[in-house]
Amino acid sequence: MCKGLSLFLLLISFTVHAEPWPDEQWPTGQMITDTEALESYAFAARDDTTRQGIRTDALLIIRDGQIIYERYAGPTTAQTPHLTWSISKSLMATVLGVAYGEGLFKLEDPAARFYTPLAQHPKIKVADLLHWASGIDWQEDYEYAPLKSSVVAMLYTRGHRDMAAFTADHPTYAEPGQAFRYSSGDSNLLAAALKTIVGPRYADYPWTALLEPLGIRHAVWETDASGTFVASSYAYLTARDLARVGLLMARDGRWKDRQLLPRDWVAFNLEPFAGYKAHQDEAVPGGQWWLNRPADGAAAPWPDAPPDTFAALGHWGQALYVIPGEKLVIVRYADDRDGSYRHNELLKRVLKAVRP
Repeated sequence: MCKGLSLFLLLISFTVHAEPWPDEQWPTGQMITDTEALESYAFAARDDTTRQGIRTDALLIIRDGQIIYERYAGPTTAQTPHLTWSISKSLMATVLGVAYGEGLFKLEDPAARFYTPLAQHPKIKVADLLHWASGIDWQEDYEYAPLKSSVVAMLYTRGHRDMAAFTADHPTYAEPGQAFRYSSGDSNLLAAALKTIVGPRYADYPWTALLEPLGIRHAVWETDASGTFVASSYAYLTARDLARVGLLMARDGRWKDRQLLPRDWVAFNLEPFAGYKAHQDEAVPGGQWWLNRPADGAAAPWPDAPPDTFAALGHWGQALYVIPGEKLVIVRYADDRDGSYRHNELLKRVLKAVRP
C-alpha cells in the first residue's frame, strides 16, 4: 500500500475515533448557562386542569455528541421511556434503512411483493409509502374529529387488531406517488412489509438491527394483535436513547466505525417529496422525516433554523430535531394539547442559547 493512501486511511480512522460517541452514558460537554429565554418558553407555567399551554416533559440538547443541556419535568425522568407517537414513523424508516443496506428490498419494489393485501393497490411502491404518497384515501384526523378519522378507527376501534389490513382495505383517491397525504396507515403498511422483508427475524429485528447497535437497551415498541409493530405511534424511548437515533442521522448513518445506514438511504430520507404542495403541513415531508426546506415557492417552515434542519415529529409536541451544520441533536417530549407550541420558536431559542 502506498504511503499516501496509508496516511489517508489513518487520518480517516483518527477522525472517526476522535468524535465523541455515547457508550452506556452520554459524554458531557460544556453546559449552556444562558437558558432563561429557552426555559421561559419550554417550561412555562401551564394550567394542567384545562391542559392549556405548553407542557414540556423533557428537553435534551446534544452538541457534537455531548450533552450540553438536560431538564425533565412532571413524572418524566432521564430513565423514562416516553411515548413518542409519530416519531415512531421515523424510527421505522431507520429500521428499514438497515434492511435496505442488507440488500433485502429496493425503493422501487412494489409494496404488494412484501404485503399481499396490497394486491388491490398493485402500483404502490415502497418509496410511495415512505413519502406518505400511497394514494390510499386516508383521513388523519385525531380526537378533535374522531367520527371521520381513519387513524382513530385504526388505533382504537374497528382497525386496531390488524392495522395494516385495515389500511389496505381503503379505496384510493390518487395515483400512487403523485400526491402527499399524511397517513399513519402508510407507516403501518411499511411495518407489515418489513415482516416479509426480514422473515423470522421480525420480532427482534428493530433491536438487533438498530437499537442494540446504538446502545439502546430499554425501548418498548407495541404491536397490534397480528404481531405487527405499530410504526405509526407506539414506540417508547428515553430522551437520551432517542438522541442516539438523531446522532446516527446527523452523522450520515454512521455509528462509530460502522456505516449502519447506507448514505443513499439517508439522502432519500432527507430529500423533499416532489409531489408535496406547500401549506399542507408545518414542515416538508421527506422519507418519513420532516424537513426545513422551501417547497412549491413557499418560505422554509422554520425560518429561524438553518435549512439543513430536519426532524421526527409526534402528536402533542414530541420532537427530535437534527441540525447537522450546528452539530446539534435536540429531543423534546411533551403533552401539548392546545396547539400553541411552535417548532420555530423553540429552535430559535435553542440556537440563541448555544451560539456564542
